[in-house]
Amino acid sequence: MFKDLDPLLHSQLRLAIISILLSVEEADFVFIREKTGATAGNLSVQIEKLNEAQYIEVNKFIDGKRPKTVCKITKKGINAFDKYVKDLQTYIKK
Repeated sequence: MFKDLDPLLHSQLRLAIISILLSVEEADFVFIREKTGATAGNLSVQIEKLNEAQYIEVNKFIDGKRPKTVCKITKKGINAFDKYVKDLQTYIKK
C-alpha cells in the first residue's frame, strides 16, 4: 500500500528549504533565496508555512540597520523529513 506523502513537504520549494536546513546549523533568508532561486515573496510564504507547522524556527531581528531572518530546522522538521523520505521509498519499491 502506498503511504500518504506529507503535503507540506511535497512542495518543491518547501522540500528544498528543509533540505538546505538539514545540511547547515542555520541559514539566513538571503542564503536560502540564493540556493533555491525563489522570489522573496514566495520564499517568505513558504518559510511561514514551515514555521507554522513547527518544522522550522524563524528568528527575525535587526542586524545593524537591516532586518534579518534566520531559519533553523526543528526536531519535528527532521522527523517529518525522515518520514517523508521513507514514505516516498514505498512508491519506488512497489
